[in-house]
Amino acid sequence: MKREHLHYRPQPMGSQALHCVLLDMSASMLRGEKLALAKGCLLALTESFYRRREHLAVIGFSGTSAQLLQAPGKVAAFNADWIQPLRGGGATPVESAMALAHQLLRRARAASSGRALSLWLLTDGRFAALPARPLLADSCHIVDFENEAVALQRCQRLALDWEAQWISAAQLSRA
Repeated sequence: MKREHLHYRPQPMGSQALHCVLLDMSASMLRGEKLALAKGCLLALTESFYRRREHLAVIGFSGTSAQLLQAPGKVAAFNADWIQPLRGGGATPVESAMALAHQLLRRARAASSGRALSLWLLTDGRFAALPARPLLADSCHIVDFENEAVALQRCQRLALDWEAQWISAAQLSRA
C-alpha cells in the first residue's frame, strides 16, 4: 500500500451515543429551587451533547406517571424554549420513568447494537423505593439535588448500587 492511497476520514462525532435523561419534576424538587437548578443542568447537558453531535431523549416524571419530553434524536442547538416552561408538582413516579427509559433504551439497542447508551437521573432522591439499575444502560450518572437539612443520601446509595457516577448539584453550581 502506498501513502497516496491512504485517506483520512474523520468519524462522525456522537453518531453512536444516546443519552437518556430522567428529570424529577416532583413536588420535593420545587423546594429550594431544585427544579430550577435541574433545568439549568439539563440545559448545560444539552449544550454539551449538541457540541459532540450526540443524541438525546428526555423523560420527565411527576404526579402519577412519566412522560416523554424529548423523543430520541439529535440534540437541537437551542433548548431553553422547551426546558424553561417545564413545571413540577405531585408525587415521584420514578418506577414509571425507569420503565419508559427501559423501552427507549431497548429500541435504541435494537436499532444499533454498537450504540453507547447512557442514563442520567436528575433528582433529589425523595422517592419511596430505590429503583433497579437500567440493565441496557452502558453508563449511569446520578445528579443529586438533595439540599435538605436532614439528608437521606439516597442518590449516593443509588450510585453505589448502580455503579454509577454520582455528581452533587452543589458542586456543579459552584463550578
